[in-house]
Amino acid sequence: MSTLDNIRNFAIIAHIDHGKSTIADRIIQLCGGLTEREMKEQVLDSMDIERERGITIKAQTVKLKYKSKDGQDYILNIIDTPGHVDFSYEVSRSLYACEGSILIVDSTQGVEAQTLANVYQALDINHEIIPILNKIDLPASDLDRTRKQIEDVIGIETSNSVPCSGKSGEGIGDILEKIISVLPSPKGNKDKNLKCLLVDSWYDSYLGVIILVRIIDGKIKKNMKIKMMSSNKDYTVERVGVFTPKPTDIDELNSGEIGFIITGIKNLSETKVGDTICDSLNPIKEALPGFKPSKPVVFCGLFPVDSSEYQKLKDGLAKLKLNDASFSYDPESSSALGLGFRCGFLGLLHLEIITERLEREFDINLLTTTPGVVYKVHLNNGKIVDLQNPSSLPDPTLIKKIEEPWIKATIISPDQYLGSIMKLCQGKRGIQKNLNYSGNRAVINYEIPLNEVVFDFNDRLKSMTSGYASFDYEIIGHREGDLVKLGILVNSEPVDALAMMVHKDFAQTIGREVCEKLKDLIPRHNFMIPVQAAIGGKIIARETIKGFKKDVLTKIHGGGALDRKRKLLEKQKKGKAKSKQFGKVEIPQEAFIGVLKINKER
Repeated sequence: MSTLDNIRNFAIIAHIDHGKSTIADRIIQLCGGLTEREMKEQVLDSMDIERERGITIKAQTVKLKYKSKDGQDYILNIIDTPGHVDFSYEVSRSLYACEGSILIVDSTQGVEAQTLANVYQALDINHEIIPILNKIDLPASDLDRTRKQIEDVIGIETSNSVPCSGKSGEGIGDILEKIISVLPSPKGNKDKNLKCLLVDSWYDSYLGVIILVRIIDGKIKKNMKIKMMSSNKDYTVERVGVFTPKPTDIDELNSGEIGFIITGIKNLSETKVGDTICDSLNPIKEALPGFKPSKPVVFCGLFPVDSSEYQKLKDGLAKLKLNDASFSYDPESSSALGLGFRCGFLGLLHLEIITERLEREFDINLLTTTPGVVYKVHLNNGKIVDLQNPSSLPDPTLIKKIEEPWIKATIISPDQYLGSIMKLCQGKRGIQKNLNYSGNRAVINYEIPLNEVVFDFNDRLKSMTSGYASFDYEIIGHREGDLVKLGILVNSEPVDALAMMVHKDFAQTIGREVCEKLKDLIPRHNFMIPVQAAIGGKIIARETIKGFKKDVLTKIHGGGALDRKRKLLEKQKKGKAKSKQFGKVEIPQEAFIGVLKINKER
């Protein structure tokens, strides 16, 4: 039956916690995708962490059949997308596979920052958008105010908006009818040569790589020979199927449809997200525009607490990489922490999720070093070096300038918190670009260095606004900054794991704080330990950890004691100098965690 007119492909977009997955659950239930027994909350979220935290990390697709009120049968292809800023890449590629979106706005909270970001992504690729006002069963729900906010802040029409409740199921039928009447059907011709978009791919331990595709033209069926246009390699299709939400095998996928194929590929790197797939016997000349690959923006070192777990960590990272191509890792060694990996993530939540999965699924105790961003170091000889780890910064005499990544931040908050938000942004070297009002809500745009935001910006924003402010950002490029490498020396030995890039104006303050913290956290030894913060060869802060002092004079009594006492004290002094020279300072794990917390407290 599936004529193009009877297909609707749409994505569900919204801010975090506005009810995307719950509404997806209700739609699946109404269309009979699963039986009552098979139904559970967050049915499309497959990971334990997704369920526990109540967040979506991976975009998920489902194909449903729906009989409308006019008696016609329709096929609905739904993509449930993540709401968190770290996973906006998942959202962008999901939107490319659809013709329209349903925008869910919590009618108790109104428009939030991520709502804006996702809507603008959808508008950029000319999506038809249906606003859905969720949570009408709550007493705090205000439909008129929410509609006004959508019109004022986003600028889209709300005459076709649908009020509903994901919890009670009220209004879900109206959403489906609205989808059929408002959203366009896909364009395409099934008689043309095959042209399809690779939307996503993930690794299954039994089947190998599963590829999610959106067919633009033509059709794809079993035993067909296909070509990946980026690598020019040929593969044979072994299985074709759709998610209903259960994976179901079918004979063929026609133009306008979304489904999965299995080609026996074992390596995920062969399937580039955004690639074009065509028929290897009748290849097409021009590839689809696709979309930009995701780039890690936050880097940090992951080290096992017990060095014997290094191999375990290596295997764990390799397995996670199979299902999440958006993070990268390279081996790294540290004199203080031993062997580990330098890993790149899309943001702090992404870092948190990966470390939690490593600890949970592979039973590894991890130590995370200070997260940092990628700097562009321009050398005097004209070369440009990407710097991920501050300890590998070239000699300052060779450096012409250092550029750091900047972001454009959008903050939406009730206007009573405006003063403290501005103070926070200015403290983070932010430049205000715009300020708009919608009722009593302010929309503020700032340009801020990413390095300042990485640690704790979101936490502090939430705590000073009682959780009402929302924050979203996009990277706008690199700019020159007055940056220096702050090195930490313990007993005159540099500790590479504690090195960090900071702005010159804050270097003194941070250096002093780190030294004070380490003084409290490093246990006393038998000798005195200097803890220093340095920029190049210049010491800018110092604390001293006093050594234990054994009383060597207790046994001395009687005449000539003064001379003997002096000799013993001299001998002790020499012994301490010797142990200071050759003694090794044990830095406990708490010290590294303590330095991380400093950055959070600032």
